[in-house]
Amino acid sequence: MITDQNSFNWKKIFCFKNIVLNLVGVALITLALKGFMIPNKFLDGGIIGISILVHEITKWPFGVLVLMFNIPFLVIGNRMLGKTFALQSLLTFLLIAISMTFLEVDPVTSDPLLIALFGGCLIGVGMGLCIRSGSTADGVEILALLTTKKIGLNVSEVIFALNTLLFLAAAWSFGISTALYSIVTYFSAVKSLDYISHGLEQYTSLHIISSKSDLIKALIVQKFGKGITIIKGERGYLPDKFDVKLDCDIIVTVVTRLELLRIKEEIHKLDPKAFMFIQYIKEASGGILRSMN
Repeated sequence: MITDQNSFNWKKIFCFKNIVLNLVGVALITLALKGFMIPNKFLDGGIIGISILVHEITKWPFGVLVLMFNIPFLVIGNRMLGKTFALQSLLTFLLIAISMTFLEVDPVTSDPLLIALFGGCLIGVGMGLCIRSGSTADGVEILALLTTKKIGLNVSEVIFALNTLLFLAAAWSFGISTALYSIVTYFSAVKSLDYISHGLEQYTSLHIISSKSDLIKALIVQKFGKGITIIKGERGYLPDKFDVKLDCDIIVTVVTRLELLRIKEEIHKLDPKAFMFIQYIKEASGGILRSMN
């Protein structure tokens, strides 16, 4: 059954797992902000970074700024993203605002490198858990999606442009050193968020073309317990033998980065001349993704 984006999916909103993920995510974001970043004027990217910058300049309450900057984008993007996502994200913004206003967290350290690494990791993990729960803790991607439709840039380009302006403003307000450490904080957060939201197991799509395709098929399926897909193709068309072409099977399998090296080594033993190429993929589901050994 397809869920209408214009209706609320209450089962998803009140799912115990999603509630726990969201609460833990907000707690980690609060710890990162109050324990590491805000006391030392370190910024993250996106709306949270803008809120920190404005908070330091105006001394307005951080929780109020988070709501003030995030909610307009949520309202504008409501139709595109769906009511369930909008409501879950609104609840996340409210939780962040409440926790930042009422929870007391002592500064953990004043060492800039520790702040950049651990503050960034904590806020990245927290945001990743919020995404896993079905919401977002930062409205910048909503803004990027909306801007993309207007000016033709992709989401990454819009976010990069916004964050560049943000870090330039940080350099002007707090000094170049703080801005540079804030960039380290941001990249630490992005990497942590990526691991949490997409999983620690990075999947790769391995394509193999070989004259010994039957042996390689058996190797992948029987020894490694992986599923395969066969694409019918033609090999040949070499500069000196352009008219020579042969039918071939292109073997495709999805493996983790830990399995990739082992499978490549075994294929090389069967056929040292096998042609292989790899594509990194963000997410894979269904089929046989894990070894059955």
